[in-house]
Amino acid sequence: MSFLPTNPDFETRVRESFAAQNLMATLRAEITHIAPGEVTIEMPFSDEFTQQNGFVHAGITTAIADSACGYAAFTLMPATASVLSVEFKVNLLSPALGERFIARAQVLKPGRTLTVCRGDVFAVKDGTEKLIMTMLATMIAKSL
Repeated sequence: MSFLPTNPDFETRVRESFAAQNLMATLRAEITHIAPGEVTIEMPFSDEFTQQNGFVHAGITTAIADSACGYAAFTLMPATASVLSVEFKVNLLSPALGERFIARAQVLKPGRTLTVCRGDVFAVKDGTEKLIMTMLATMIAKSL
């Protein structure tokens, strides 16, 4: 889907907000794509992020999906707004095994106050992407 941002400087706002997130810095996550209603975040594998079986913890993959969905919604919000998660549902489809992880989010339904997004997380191993998680999220535009 193609949406028009309400703020022409949406990319700068997204990058500045993302840079202020200590969690994303801790995860060594980076934004690799921004477009109106779309954001991609990539994160390398680290043993620090694994659970007892050696898979990346679901909380970690959920964090990058949540941020990707939030920033996808944020691209369409006015300059006077901030973004917060209202709710999300996650389906864990496969163990998180890979060299890096890609969270791709897109806005499904923008709104003045609430925006619904979808986020998919892929594990990349030997150059092949595998869908490991999907998220349906609702974001709210909060006044600054």
